[in-house]
Amino acid sequence: MRTLESLQFDNSYARLPEAFHRRVAPLPLKHPRLACFNAEVAELLDLDPREAERPEFVAYLGGERPLPGSDPVAMAYSGHQFGHYVPQLGDGRALLLGEVVNGRGERWDLHLKGAGETPYSRMGDGRAVLRSSIREYLCGEAMYGLGIPTTRALCLIASDEKVARERMERGAMLLRVAPSHLRFGSFELFYYQADFSALERLADYAIGHHFPHLLGTAERYSGLLREVVERTAHLMAQWQLVGFAHGVMNTDNMSLLGLTLDYGPFGFLDAFDPGFICNHSDHSGRYAFQRQPYIGLWNLSRFAQALLPLLEGEPEAAAEQANAILGEYDHHFSRAYGRGMGAKLGLQEQREGDAGLAVELLELLAAEGVDYSGLFRDLATFDPTAGAANATLRAWFRDGAGFDAWAQRYAARLQSEGRDGAARAAQMQRVNPRYVLRNYLAQLAIEQAERHDFSELKRLAQLLRDPFTEQVGAERYAAPPPEWGRRLVISCSS
Repeated sequence: MRTLESLQFDNSYARLPEAFHRRVAPLPLKHPRLACFNAEVAELLDLDPREAERPEFVAYLGGERPLPGSDPVAMAYSGHQFGHYVPQLGDGRALLLGEVVNGRGERWDLHLKGAGETPYSRMGDGRAVLRSSIREYLCGEAMYGLGIPTTRALCLIASDEKVARERMERGAMLLRVAPSHLRFGSFELFYYQADFSALERLADYAIGHHFPHLLGTAERYSGLLREVVERTAHLMAQWQLVGFAHGVMNTDNMSLLGLTLDYGPFGFLDAFDPGFICNHSDHSGRYAFQRQPYIGLWNLSRFAQALLPLLEGEPEAAAEQANAILGEYDHHFSRAYGRGMGAKLGLQEQREGDAGLAVELLELLAAEGVDYSGLFRDLATFDPTAGAANATLRAWFRDGAGFDAWAQRYAARLQSEGRDGAARAAQMQRVNPRYVLRNYLAQLAIEQAERHDFSELKRLAQLLRDPFTEQVGAERYAAPPPEWGRRLVISCSS
């Protein structure tokens, strides 16, 4: 295991020309202190977890001292925000400190959020607040526990520095860790600047570092597009299956690697509502829960457009090729979602009519506002031989007759497979979480942290890393929100 001073850096992105980034030193927070440390993420970096006990830890990772071997840069990119192209975005409050290579040859970006102003801050202060940093820390762990690709965080650093948002708040820093922070907007920047040499260099960089199996192939750029289409389709299916809404699915927030990236306003469904909008700034509902699969494809179309100058053949042929690859999205999404929903329902095989069975259940949930995670978790207790006697499940619905009609069809479908009930229940509990990061749970952790008590933050993070296992004394974390918890307003500053 390594100390901070002996981490193995290879800062390949910082070695790219200035068009790709700007060198910026972090601006340290006033009176920083370690709020939360993630030993699992430290292991990814080969970092000795005892390093968090050293006073130098906060100095290095809070920007007070240069981290040996690092080369901090603000990454350049553009993107479509709420459907409109913005030519210059970039890391306005974050810095890529460097890239650590561990003993297994894995490459991990260290990305410090809240590090102060950069050339891309657009009149902002470059800071993050404790509230939003806690939400991002927790959701990274929640998604990881659910098996969904995501950025995570090594640590959260709190301070008493005042930062102005809707109100005065405490500043914080979050050290994000991911294989890459490249995004669709990284490519859009050079496409719209008509700098196709830089575009090609970025594509070659991405292929060399993250898709090496494409190196030396005749159609490596179309291969890159195909990889990104498939990964994004799978990610969208996973979001829909767990009831997660991102809130700001702009192209600058879409990861090249299919990671869940840039947690701002987000929300897990409580009462099932296909039109759920988790961002109160999204007045048109562009990023409503049910629209996420479509927006995923729309964003991919912008990425494909950016790659057109690199695709093989004349412009018309390149466009046809891009459209053909985009046409694979629906297949990838439908297959991943279908398999996932079948597993949530405890079905071993995919058969005609299964999609209709799932849709009927979701329509029942939507009509009555039934708790999404709670209902699917309890569905493991369903007894196909009990008829209307499935009292625990029936209690979720005011319209018991509607549930009974669906339950009769569901029972017949389960019985047609002849599967052992205990085995089915165990399998369903492995895919239907008992615990998700409900907004009110995050809010409770935030309120406690604002009183300088981070114990609930740590407890919740630990719980969310293992969301499928029933944990002693954790019943309240699985419950639907109290009335006040249903009305929380989450904004882009969240």
